[in-house]
Amino acid sequence: MNADKQQRTSENVPYIVGAIFVLLFLGLCAWQIKRGLDKREAQLQFAAESGWSSWSDGVDVEPFQRIQAGGSYLGDRQLLLENITLHGRQGFYVITPLKIRDDEPLLLVNRGWLLRESRRPEVSQLDLPDERVTVRGRVGRLPRAGLKMDDPISLSDAWPRTAVFPDYRDVAAAIGHEVQPFVLLLDAAEDHGFVREWQPVKYGPERNFGYAVQWAAMALMLGGLLIWNYRRRGFEE
Repeated sequence: MNADKQQRTSENVPYIVGAIFVLLFLGLCAWQIKRGLDKREAQLQFAAESGWSSWSDGVDVEPFQRIQAGGSYLGDRQLLLENITLHGRQGFYVITPLKIRDDEPLLLVNRGWLLRESRRPEVSQLDLPDERVTVRGRVGRLPRAGLKMDDPISLSDAWPRTAVFPDYRDVAAAIGHEVQPFVLLLDAAEDHGFVREWQPVKYGPERNFGYAVQWAAMALMLGGLLIWNYRRRGFEE
């Protein structure tokens, strides 16, 4: 009796493992669908046309919201974000802090992409006016990497400092001042910027929906094989 029970258990192991993989594939399918829907929502938010909202410290913002703010650029505390590729070419994102008021966190302004022609661009390329300015752009974020870097900002470098996928705490520590938890993506019509081809996502939702179909097909195929094999075994017995 025990031998028969053990045999039946061992025969059922492949079906149990197969069922686990079916559930895994379905979970991955659902995750890809969610990712695709999130990207579609981001595209709709980015495409939504609205006027410029005046922003000040403490005002809540939405992703890709169009805002304007007044302040003074801190041209002596700029960051050059490395490993930024545009049309197959390597370059930097130029991040410049904007001081709204002395007692408020700095607003980080992404002034756009600058082609990398040497280790770092000439300081004159990054020059900014000394007077107070009004800047417009969309609410964005710092680029993120899959893995956290040990030293995202070299504190030994002179300004402007190069950085590799820093977070807001890294930037605040390097600048020596608290910063806002978002970035202003400078509008293409604004002065003192570089190449600005802002996109909500690098790849559209179609890619995620395509992956979802693949995972669903694998789940369906594996589930069908399990059912077919199980029924065949029942007929043979």
